[in-house]
Amino acid sequence: MSSIEVPLVDLRAQYLSLKPEILAAFEQVLESAQLFLGPHLLAFEHEFAEFAGSRYGVGVSSGTDALALALRACEIGPGDEVITVANTFIATVEAIALVGARPVFVDVEPETYLLDWRQLEQVVTPRTRAIMPVHLYGHPAEMKPLLEFAHRHNLSVIEDASQAHGASYEGRPVGSLGDIACFSLYYSKNLGAFGEAGICTTSNAVLAERMRMLRDHGSRVRYQHELMGVNARMDELQAAVLRVKLPHLEEWNRLRQEHAEFYAEQLREWVVELPVVRTWARHVYCYYVIRVRERDQFRIAMEEAGIATGIHYPIPVHLQKACSMYGYGRGALPVTEAMAEQIVSLPMYPELTEEQLQRVVAAVKQSVVIRVAHR
Repeated sequence: MSSIEVPLVDLRAQYLSLKPEILAAFEQVLESAQLFLGPHLLAFEHEFAEFAGSRYGVGVSSGTDALALALRACEIGPGDEVITVANTFIATVEAIALVGARPVFVDVEPETYLLDWRQLEQVVTPRTRAIMPVHLYGHPAEMKPLLEFAHRHNLSVIEDASQAHGASYEGRPVGSLGDIACFSLYYSKNLGAFGEAGICTTSNAVLAERMRMLRDHGSRVRYQHELMGVNARMDELQAAVLRVKLPHLEEWNRLRQEHAEFYAEQLREWVVELPVVRTWARHVYCYYVIRVRERDQFRIAMEEAGIATGIHYPIPVHLQKACSMYGYGRGALPVTEAMAEQIVSLPMYPELTEEQLQRVVAAVKQSVVIRVAHR
């Protein structure tokens, strides 16, 4: 079996391109010895909020903490329900569980794999307090009808934008559409820290201040605790490296879009389905997700050709053992379950070379030829 020559993501390539700036930023932080809630975090919060079209940014320790603090800021807790999707990383639902609320799932659209707003009316109850749409793989959810529904029912809208840094809906950046938006800055995302970090954006001053307190043990002033909070602060080293990276994000997203166009041109006749981009959307391709038949055999063939692949996500959240208490069985979300059997992610990162892209395409075509021949 061949070793992997085209990885799913290449973090080292990005680091090497920015190494002098990153090391200088680290040196500055270490020399100052101010390691959290310092000037780099304050500057990054402002810069990222501006990027996301919002007034305020609140840097936190992870995307999961961002989601949980956003829910708490909206005063969502035990006995409340939050509508979301099962085609997501479990952190979306973990956050709901962490605040004591109950996730209520709706199915996804069959082409975009995003929350189907048409199903909201079927699941809303007097206990529903919020909707948490997921801007999955880099494509925004369809927000206008969702926001109108939320307004009619007096619901908060918390965007899970963890995979959509720089995506937009009808020309507006994700991060500026709901009451609060939550971004993971996990190291492999479009904008990634060197480890774990996250940020919430909002244009509501009250929500922003509440999240600032919650991330820092419920305090505005040291040793004076107004709320029962947590330790969810972003450290200054992560803020510094994110400030180095943020000015490059638009160019990196442009390169991702170019790579996606190349894949689409080359693979249109070779796979079951390519990513769909709605006319109102800007897709930033955190992942490049296609659908294929006989996925396990496809992945084996790709690995033998030296190409890494991934699955985002192989088991929908509602079928995970950790969510069994919510009472969803197989068949509850038929579209989500069907697409989970066929989706596979191809290598996608800005630093992919033309040669690597050609190798991925050739391997996909060869895999299809081999599998057809063996039928």
